[in-house]
Amino acid sequence: MGPRNKTGVSEFLLMEVTEDLELQPLCFILFLFIYLVTILGNLLIVMAVISDSHLHTPMYFFLYNLSFTDICLSTTMIPKMLVNIQTQNQSITYTSCLIQLCFILIFVGLENSLLAVMAYDRYVAICHPLRYTVSPCLCGQLILFSLFISIVDALLHTLMVLQLTFCTDLEIPLFFCEVVQVIKLACSDTLINNILMYLATSIFGGVPVCGIIFSYSQIVSSVLRMPSASGKYKAFSTCGSHLSVVSLFYGTGFGVYISSAVTNSSRNTAVLSMMYTVVPQMMNPFIYSLRNRDMKGALRKLIVRTPSFL
Repeated sequence: MGPRNKTGVSEFLLMEVTEDLELQPLCFILFLFIYLVTILGNLLIVMAVISDSHLHTPMYFFLYNLSFTDICLSTTMIPKMLVNIQTQNQSITYTSCLIQLCFILIFVGLENSLLAVMAYDRYVAICHPLRYTVSPCLCGQLILFSLFISIVDALLHTLMVLQLTFCTDLEIPLFFCEVVQVIKLACSDTLINNILMYLATSIFGGVPVCGIIFSYSQIVSSVLRMPSASGKYKAFSTCGSHLSVVSLFYGTGFGVYISSAVTNSSRNTAVLSMMYTVVPQMMNPFIYSLRNRDMKGALRKLIVRTPSFL
């Protein structure tokens, strides 16, 4: 049996992407295009890393996992949006909402942790090159630990939501189920949920951000002490793609937070929230493939090799 809450609520209502019937086919095509580009782009990154032995290094191993996480995060949200647009039905069952909420928390948390691990990898490679001997076993352990803490965080939030009693107003002002908005619909006391949410955000969000800031502050300090201009360029070029991805991920997240604080328009907040959870995942493959010579070479080999398998 699926999970049940105390009031027997069977479904929630998500916000419509657009109320204009003439724009709905256009929105459907737009989000389908975004989803296909995201899947194809990240899948190419995954296949390139697997197929090219020159990319079997810690940096590209973490990139492989980041791309796989982006595929999972997009698949958690966009297909349901496409179904809602096509059927013109914005309902989502209580069980499906909790499942979506849980998986979004897992994959957002995992992406957050992966970006911190990748920053630490660049820090060790640039600031302590003689000690840069990261074993595959350690890389795997870092990924598993990141996944473990993301799952624990997501399950804690989901189990706490299960304890809530909901009112008759069950409209979620977003295009997908999100823990903060679901908690706001509750009639029962949400103090513990809010404390848990702020505590988890501080730990699982704040620690990775601090790690990224520390890593890049040390990288900048180390690079500025390098005597040659070519050495500085090479050092910055190795972490330029990652820094762009970090800026995009946290920049859109910060934009959502600011907009929700200064605007009363739930639709604007919903659009920005969707951008935070869709745009970075679509842009990451372009950032890494356009700014990384090794990745461009691996993708070129993969594309040339593909017809021989067909």
